[in-house]
Amino acid sequence: MTHRPELHVTPEIGILDAPAGALFDGTRWHLFHQFRPKATAPSRWAHDYATTDPFNWEICDDVIAPQGDEIRLRAGSVTSDGKTTRLYFTSITNEGDSIHLAEITDLDATTYDVNDDATTTDPHVTRLGQVVADQGGYTNFRSPCVVPNWVTADDRDEGHSGWIMLAVTGDMDEPTLVILDSENGTDWELRGPLKVVGNSGIEAERPVAPRIIRLRDEIDQNVYDILIVTIEIGGIDRSGYLVGKLHNNIFTVVSPFTRIDYGHDFTRPRNTNYTSHLNSSVAPEHRYSHAHVFGLMNGIGRLDDATTHLSFREEQWANCLSLPRRMTLQGGKIYHTPVAGLPDAIRDSDHAIMWTGLLDVPLGEKVTVELVDTTGNIAAKITHYGDLLELDRSMNPHHEGDDIAVAPLTEDDTDSVTIIVDGSTVEVFADGGQIAMASRVYFNGYCEAFTPQASDGADILRSDVTKPLG
Repeated sequence: MTHRPELHVTPEIGILDAPAGALFDGTRWHLFHQFRPKATAPSRWAHDYATTDPFNWEICDDVIAPQGDEIRLRAGSVTSDGKTTRLYFTSITNEGDSIHLAEITDLDATTYDVNDDATTTDPHVTRLGQVVADQGGYTNFRSPCVVPNWVTADDRDEGHSGWIMLAVTGDMDEPTLVILDSENGTDWELRGPLKVVGNSGIEAERPVAPRIIRLRDEIDQNVYDILIVTIEIGGIDRSGYLVGKLHNNIFTVVSPFTRIDYGHDFTRPRNTNYTSHLNSSVAPEHRYSHAHVFGLMNGIGRLDDATTHLSFREEQWANCLSLPRRMTLQGGKIYHTPVAGLPDAIRDSDHAIMWTGLLDVPLGEKVTVELVDTTGNIAAKITHYGDLLELDRSMNPHHEGDDIAVAPLTEDDTDSVTIIVDGSTVEVFADGGQIAMASRVYFNGYCEAFTPQASDGADILRSDVTKPLG
């Protein structure tokens, strides 16, 4: 028995600190993450890939590691023009932080042969050095997010030209977000600090780990910028998004900050870049219909001590990434669903399991689904109240006394719940993707069964369990 999930990206050994970047070229998923092979080792970038669906991951050689006077490397962004893959990363020395660039001209070649020596880095990766340093009164540039720029800001259906970078600067306790742009992806010009106009909902907070994704709203068919940020509150990470339009360095808010996940353990999400968005043969109305986002399944983020995790103490690994979420925008609100192919991946697994239910839950009623472990004990339970969703793991000895994760639901949406359990991960999607919750849950053994219970005035209209065929 193991705590390790089968369908999620995990380190073989060591600590996964954060997702760094993801790329989908139409055939293969490439996922890069900030990783420490040992608790005391400096962080580097690891690389995994999957073909067709992002559930069966293969480990490749690490792509970049500290060199010279670098103390460690931190996360960043991955882009591709269809030929060259670029890795933008944070280089940290005793002098401070700066943004560096590495390139891969043959991404497929990185998947062929893996070196038996885990300390080596992939020979197909070429480091080009520093591309963004202290300038304009801003210091310690880090956490770059790079996305394609527009041909014209007035008509986004015209496509892309050049690149935009969103980065963090300044001290850790007083960070400032800035915008840069580039025609070629190597020579960057500072636009200035990111200015948020309108009701952001986070005026008093200090956002970190910023990301930009683009989504076409299914209601008005306009393409919006989605600013994803993480807020550190009392040592706990809360990640969320703002919907708006970015022009130069001004982000005009359409919808204020909304949590992206309401579980115990989802933070610092990273977007997936697609080479198809740079392909003019893709019809404009089909661009940005959806996005795929991975998050770190760790609610504490950079302040966490991963060596205290049960998985590290017993199996010498810590942290994993969430399953990718397929995100769409509807009326200024993000909806999440699992990526296609998940039921087949569960059937092909050894221990992953999923419960789906269509419910009728009037106000004042509830449906509870208990997750039962190998010993017959309840490891966690999910409760749908009609207008609230709860994920409770506090009865579990490994999570004794933890707060119950609570998410608001819109009453007029369809009452439904999907619960995915894979190793020590639980991910829940409710009411057509209106809400997502991800939490780490340690089971005694595995999740063996689901026990659903409806109150007198509620009803489970239909339910199904997907489990391994073997």
